Amino acid sequence: MKIAVAMSGGVDSSVAAYLLKQNNDICGVTFRMSDENGFLQGDAPCLSNEDTAFAAEVADRLGIPYHVLNYGENFRRDVVDRFISTYAQGGTPNPCIDCNRYVKFGALLEKAGELGYPNIATGHYARVEYDSGSGRYLLKRAADASKDQTYVLYTLTQDRLSKTTFPLGSYTKAEIREIAAANGFANADRKDSQDICFVPDGDYAGFIERYTGKRDEPGDFVDCEGNVLGKHNGIMHYTVGQGKKLGISIGRKAFVCNIDPVSRNIMLGDDSMLYKNTLEAEDVNIIVCDRLDTRTRVTAKIRYNAKPASAWAYQDERGHLHLEFDEPQRAITRGQAVVLYDGDVVVGGGRIIK
Repeated sequence: MKIAVAMSGGVDSSVAAYLLKQNNDICGVTFRMSDENGFLQGDAPCLSNEDTAFAAEVADRLGIPYHVLNYGENFRRDVVDRFISTYAQGGTPNPCIDCNRYVKFGALLEKAGELGYPNIATGHYARVEYDSGSGRYLLKRAADASKDQTYVLYTLTQDRLSKTTFPLGSYTKAEIREIAAANGFANADRKDSQDICFVPDGDYAGFIERYTGKRDEPGDFVDCEGNVLGKHNGIMHYTVGQGKKLGISIGRKAFVCNIDPVSRNIMLGDDSMLYKNTLEAEDVNIIVCDRLDTRTRVTAKIRYNAKPASAWAYQDERGHLHLEFDEPQRAITRGQAVVLYDGDVVVGGGRIIK
């Protein structure tokens, strides 16, 4: 097969390229997420000159063609601007999902085709299998459950799954590092990035203020009856479920229970107020079938590190996804994704709106 491998400079994508090189015609591709004005340049993981140098070194060692492409404008529009918009609407985004959807599996597939490589591969820990019974491509959890990344891949369509390979899906992280070390890769022991790549210090509100040139407007902390408890610094500084760094003391432990982007009120309450049995999601992608017309038994994750919970799921006439959990879930948050599973198979998912 002719496969373009997305190479970030990390050990995972490097070993993905090595494994595919054994039996395929491959090239390496690195996306620079900066524009002509230097947007997002610097020390951020997956954006630095060092990352490109590591990827180029591995490509040279493997003897494969290597391309560095500038997709800063795509990244700005489809990832960063969406990230900011979600916070402005009182939600909490997951920009990795948008990056995969619009850049890594959108722009990459298009560019790979132009280069003469109709298929792509990444270093994600996941698996793709074709199910002859249903005639559909399935997205499945990785063998190493601790590294599984299917939560951020649920937007993959049938067309994209048919052209995508995940070489690391059957390996553990330890095995990947061993392969890298055995082949002399300089990044064999390189630390994994943990933060959002364009906000390496974790100060999301600070990044948004620098990026937009506008300070977030303050508002009121209120209780469940609407009584004002004090002032907050702006809704972008908070997320549902947050119980620390609130900047207010009300004489008892309090948590963010709701964020209203219109009134700019942030409701504080007890932990018990955070538990809900239902949610609704839009922008839905179902992988195992065209849509969930009937109530379907699933397990669901409401955030990346959440424990899967048993639920019933179905879609309404608008295509919105509705979930009814067996047990109440803590801090279901607008802007995050809910991803559905049937065993190891990803059923699909959507973006939580309420």
